[in-house]
Amino acid sequence: MESAMEKVQSYVVENGVDLKSCHMQKFKLYETRSRFYLFGRDKSRTLWKVLKIDRLEPSELNITEDTTLYSETECCDLLRRIKEGNKSTGGLKFVTTCYGIIGFIKFLEPYYMLLITKRMKIGTICGHTIYAIAKSELVPIPHATVRTKMAYSKDENRYKKLLCSVDLTKDFFFSYSYNVMFSLQKNLSGHNMTGKSLYETMFVWNEFLTRGIQNDLQNTSWTVALVYGFFKQVDLSISGREINLTIIARRSKHYAGTRYLKRGVNEKGRVANDVETEQIVFADAHDGCPMQISSMVQIRGSIPLFWSQEASPLNLKPDIILSKKDQNFEATRLHFGNLAERYGNPIIILNLIKTSEKKPRETILRAEFANAVRSINNSLRGGNRLRFLHWDLHRHSRRSKATIVLSQLGKVATYALKLTGIFYCPVTPNLRLEGLFGDSYSENINVIGDCVAEQVSINNDNVDKETEVSDCYNSGGESKDYYVKPRMLQAGVLRTNCIDCLDRTNVAQYAYGLAAFGSQLQALGFSESPFISPDNPLAKELMTMYESMGDTLAFQYGGSAAHNKIFCKKRGQWKAATQSQELIRTLQRYYNNTYADGNKQKAINLFLGHFQAQQGKPALWELDSDQHHTMGKGGPYPEVDNVRSTIKRSLSASNILCESDTTVTELGVKNYQHPSEKTNKSSLSESTRDIVTCGSEICHCRKIHGGMFKDQHCDCDHVCYDEHGDACDCSNFLDVNWLYSSGNSFDTELLERSTTISSEKIVNELTNDTTPYANESGSSIKEKQSQPELEKGAEYTESFECWVRSETFFL
Repeated sequence: MESAMEKVQSYVVENGVDLKSCHMQKFKLYETRSRFYLFGRDKSRTLWKVLKIDRLEPSELNITEDTTLYSETECCDLLRRIKEGNKSTGGLKFVTTCYGIIGFIKFLEPYYMLLITKRMKIGTICGHTIYAIAKSELVPIPHATVRTKMAYSKDENRYKKLLCSVDLTKDFFFSYSYNVMFSLQKNLSGHNMTGKSLYETMFVWNEFLTRGIQNDLQNTSWTVALVYGFFKQVDLSISGREINLTIIARRSKHYAGTRYLKRGVNEKGRVANDVETEQIVFADAHDGCPMQISSMVQIRGSIPLFWSQEASPLNLKPDIILSKKDQNFEATRLHFGNLAERYGNPIIILNLIKTSEKKPRETILRAEFANAVRSINNSLRGGNRLRFLHWDLHRHSRRSKATIVLSQLGKVATYALKLTGIFYCPVTPNLRLEGLFGDSYSENINVIGDCVAEQVSINNDNVDKETEVSDCYNSGGESKDYYVKPRMLQAGVLRTNCIDCLDRTNVAQYAYGLAAFGSQLQALGFSESPFISPDNPLAKELMTMYESMGDTLAFQYGGSAAHNKIFCKKRGQWKAATQSQELIRTLQRYYNNTYADGNKQKAINLFLGHFQAQQGKPALWELDSDQHHTMGKGGPYPEVDNVRSTIKRSLSASNILCESDTTVTELGVKNYQHPSEKTNKSSLSESTRDIVTCGSEICHCRKIHGGMFKDQHCDCDHVCYDEHGDACDCSNFLDVNWLYSSGNSFDTELLERSTTISSEKIVNELTNDTTPYANESGSSIKEKQSQPELEKGAEYTESFECWVRSETFFL
């Protein structure tokens, strides 16, 4: 008769299980005087493994993995033997049940093990379960008999309390079988990252905590990769068919922290409040149609300049302090190079900060950001140039109704979406979902990566090219092949920012998400039109999700829920109630920024390993604010960036806070060519418009008639296009107001460096507010269209071309 061990070995051989990548999903922790024993099993309860952690060393971490694979019966026998062998020293005691190791950390003497003791299912992606942490526990490793007084010292307890203030039950999530730190498109693109390399990516927050165990074991079977941000999933019904809508926000661990302590960019090109948002739409197989998946990614992040604000009990709106130490914008260049490496081109920047102010604050950054983009674009060519768009959301929201503001943002989003596209992938019904993703990627999945390389944008020419992928992840079921046909791929990304990248940014991200949602439903065959009416129940559900995401991200970075005036107005909420709510949130944010964010920042630095406590070195709370470097084992050393002589300021002088990163990759820009960037000469419109040129002290207006300048005089080289001809400061930015005017005229010299794309119909689309919308049931109003919105070779107006071709911004 076959033994339990032989059954396990037979299962491993028959199913081709990779033991290094086989994830344990449930654990039982036992202790003796000399060791912790962690018994873990996989999801199928077939494979059992044992981890041994030494407890006799007061300040060292010694972890050993038993290479033997056990059955459940053999584990019980092993526990009995351990218990009998340790009777003289207290025997064997059960400690807790857990669902993964978050990591290990040491402060002044003992190591601690951080465990997930309760988990909660919050969703699934293609059959792969996503979990949140419901409860965690910090377990000291050394036995009480070997600990010294240092383990019970006041400083040690203070460090423990500080670490535990990072609430792991809020906004952290993970998966055993799906790489939730990556977008859907990247997961299907053969990125070839496995094991430890997954933890080193920018969205995994416990990489530092897991470094020790991974170095010892050379696998990630016992740990989970935590992503911090937001996850929400809802099921929707459209015309009797079910779809699954998921919003994921992934917060970067680089330059992470709180609102006033982390601003702008650091020397490595990492920005504060850097968040990637992914919108996934999934439709199961139906009536012979294959399972279908679609996703869209957009990002937000602080303005990539060296700037800061200092919270003050006496100032509700602290001064914006701009450092001039990076005159060549090298850090800004690194930042956008990293974006191009991650997402491809084009990089579209939507800047929402104010155009004019009584006291210069945001406008200081506005002008410098424009200078930075112009400097970077001088060294880039063609499709690699940054597309830069400025739109003063604050001004428009004061002057217009919420519906109009969202409509205008929707038009911007629609055209930005044409540049980047979305990801869409139908999959044949015989796909075993649990084989689609996983921590272990076979070489076969690279065929999808080859398809991505060939088709870096929406390309309908590849719809008949079918790709076979075989069993890249085995979760215990039978092995089956499946077929994937990626038809649309996202190339490039929309980057949105305001000052905090919270309130205004979230409104713009919703508008972009709504435009993408329409395109996703069209790609999945649920709608004939890519447009969804803002009054459609689907749009309202999406707005609720983005509002929830905005509140969550605002709490993490700003200390209060987001200001949602536009969303409240759109819902018709009582104005007095909205004002009361906004006041409460303003005061809450002010209090947390002024009095609580210091400790919150220290806790984040401790969790991420940016500060590592050492005996004989200054304690974390003895350092001023966040003015220390990430020093690894070298310990913390305060370093203040003395930039008083080079600060361009609005009201008062101060120092810039700075930090250096521990994890930095070499940046290289990949050249992606989007099919929509089709070369074609266009003629100028004969309509007239005003062009306002603004200098720091002089504002000179000129008018164009018939495509020629009436007045060629210009006091500076900054150009701003404004619908009403009103002046705006330091306008290297292209104001999007012109998108909503009836006609546009530009001098030929303004366009001679651009590759132009023309279409007579886009002018009508820009001015026509009666575009076909999806109806209440989700189906579309049928109207004849000359071109599908996302079709290759889509045409553009000359005015839109002036926006997307960055070289036209600067004369």
